[in-house]
Amino acid sequence: MPSVNTVLGPVDSTRLGSTLMHEHVFVLSPEIEKTAAEWDEDGARALAVERLRELKRHGIDTIVDLTVIGLGRSLPRIAAIAEQVPELNVVAATGVYTYNEVPMYFHFRGPGTVLGGAEPMTELFVREIEEGIGETGIKAAILKCATDRPGVTPGVERVLRSVAQAHRRTGVPITTHTPTPPEPWGLEQQRVFREEGVDLSRVVIGHSGGTTDVAYHEALLEGGSYLGFDHFGIGTIPLADRVESVRLLCERGHADRIVLSHDAMCRCDWFPPSVAGLWKDWRWTHIPDDVVPAMREAGITDDHIRTMLVDNPRWILEGGEPY
Repeated sequence: MPSVNTVLGPVDSTRLGSTLMHEHVFVLSPEIEKTAAEWDEDGARALAVERLRELKRHGIDTIVDLTVIGLGRSLPRIAAIAEQVPELNVVAATGVYTYNEVPMYFHFRGPGTVLGGAEPMTELFVREIEEGIGETGIKAAILKCATDRPGVTPGVERVLRSVAQAHRRTGVPITTHTPTPPEPWGLEQQRVFREEGVDLSRVVIGHSGGTTDVAYHEALLEGGSYLGFDHFGIGTIPLADRVESVRLLCERGHADRIVLSHDAMCRCDWFPPSVAGLWKDWRWTHIPDDVVPAMREAGITDDHIRTMLVDNPRWILEGGEPY
C-alpha cells in the first residue's frame, strides 16, 4: 500500500484513518515569541500534547499541520510534541504563507529579481519533500499557499507558481488558503495552477466552506478541485448553514470532493486570547463532537461522512507520480 510521510516517519496510508486536513499546532511570530512576557515554551508544548491526546480520544487519527514559512513553523518543536503522542499522525507541509510580498529571503533572487536565477522557492519545496525540512529529516507530504483579500499580487502569484512547479516535480498534493467569506480567489488559484499544467483534481481549495454560495462551490468543482470545508467553529456562519451546504453538495454527488477541518490551533499569537474566546467551538474536537452528529441529523449518510473524513484525505495525501 502507498505510504504517507508524517512527522514521525512514513506510515501506510490505510493507517491515516479519520483525518482533519487543515489544522495547525501553533501559529506564531518567532521573532516576537521569545521576548513576549506571556510565552511559556514548556507550557505550550504540554498543552499541545494534551490537546492531541484529547483529539485521538475523540476519534481523530491524523491531522495535517499546514504551518509553513510565514506562520512560525518549527519542526523540532512539533517533532518533540508528536513523539509524546505517537498514536496520532501529524503530517507536515511545505510552502509559503503570504498575502502580498514574498519573504525577504526570496526577494532578491529568482526570476525577475535583481539577482535572477532559478526559482529558489521551488527548489526549497522540492528539497523539503524529498530530503526533509532543515536538519530534521522530516519530509513534507503536502504543499501550502495562500491568497487573501489583496488578491493574486505579484508575490502571491510567484508562490502559487512555485508550489505548482514543486507539485509537478514531486507529485505531492496542493492545498490553499482563501479569504472568508471568499472572493473569487479560489477560481484565480485554479487559473494559475492550470497555466502551470497542474491537474486540478490534486488540489484542495481551502476555506471554500467560508461561504454557503453553492454556485461558487460548483464552479470550483467544475475545475476538478476538492473543497475544503475547514472553518468549522470559526466565523459567523451558523453550524446548521454550513452543514446544509455540505448536505446539498453530497446530495448532488460531490461527497468525494469534500474534506473537513477547523483551521484551529493550540496557540496563535496573532490575536489576544479574548478574540479566540469569541468562538467557543473553534477547537479540534468540534467536528467529532458536534459537526458529525449534526450531519447525521441533517440526513448526511455515514458513508458520505467516512468519504469526507477518511477516504478523501487518504487519496489526497497518497499523492501521485511526478508529471
